[in-house]
Amino acid sequence: MTRALGRSLELYYIDGRPDGMLTAELFNWTGHVLMAPRTQIATALARPEASYAGIYLLLGELDGAPLAYIGEGEDISARIRSHDVKKDWWSSAVLVTATANKLNKAHVRYLEARLIAEAKSIGRTPLENGTAPNPPSLSEADVAKMEAFLENLFVVLPAVRVDMFIQRARSSDHKASAPKESKQPRQPLPGPETASGDVRFRLELPRKNFSADAVLNERGEFVVLAGSNARPAQNLGSYTGLYNELVRAGVIAPDTAGQLRFASSYVFNSPSAAASVASGTSANGAVGWKHVETGMTYKDWEAQRLGNGDGFAESPFGN
Repeated sequence: MTRALGRSLELYYIDGRPDGMLTAELFNWTGHVLMAPRTQIATALARPEASYAGIYLLLGELDGAPLAYIGEGEDISARIRSHDVKKDWWSSAVLVTATANKLNKAHVRYLEARLIAEAKSIGRTPLENGTAPNPPSLSEADVAKMEAFLENLFVVLPAVRVDMFIQRARSSDHKASAPKESKQPRQPLPGPETASGDVRFRLELPRKNFSADAVLNERGEFVVLAGSNARPAQNLGSYTGLYNELVRAGVIAPDTAGQLRFASSYVFNSPSAAASVASGTSANGAVGWKHVETGMTYKDWEAQRLGNGDGFAESPFGN
């Protein structure tokens, strides 16, 4: 397996404030990203790169839900001034250009079409854009250049707090086992744990006939598997937004019997986030998830892996 190489990213906080304007550049990439809060948009649009050809994202909320708009222009500043300043819901803007104004009209139309299609397919953030435009016809060489440009852009955007293009839903070779009655013995997931390097865990609520399956894969991702049970949100606290996002994106949806399940596998930032969203209530995933082969809690399994055996059992759910 080819080892993934690291990349060097430079963030520059223009006015020295972490919540102000910033630029982002990736080593050996011609792209340039400028992010600005709406309160500083006049200053941002006065910068030289704002008059270049490029694409832009407007980010904000409408009726309490996230919303975004993706546009393009041969002069981004003119486009935002003449049209998008009339939109009252957005709170920050991201301008994407290339050094020396190397992008042309066909390039930015291609990038806009691809970004809209990608955002719609991921479904993390709804778009104000209507139908996705078709990419313009480019030469084979230009398509390759624009796809390479996008690959780098998808690395940079999360660093400037734009996560709408992070694909956490996964198609997986593994499926969660069917839910079982609490009196049945623990059953391992299909396939040997060592086959792919995945480490398998299960979350159960026996009295509610609930079970969810997850793997910690070789990339360090904690993935709840497609087919796992899910429950309606009751007391999720800070995870309410994430839960609603997964419902909106169709990651959590009713099956043919009307039971909530994970329609696709999904990567969570932590075992607790995964346990809380799956169970519908705030939960401590470190003790809620159990290692399928040994029955150890995630916390104890992790302590053993780190050579520290001081893990202890506690209740996974706060209520």
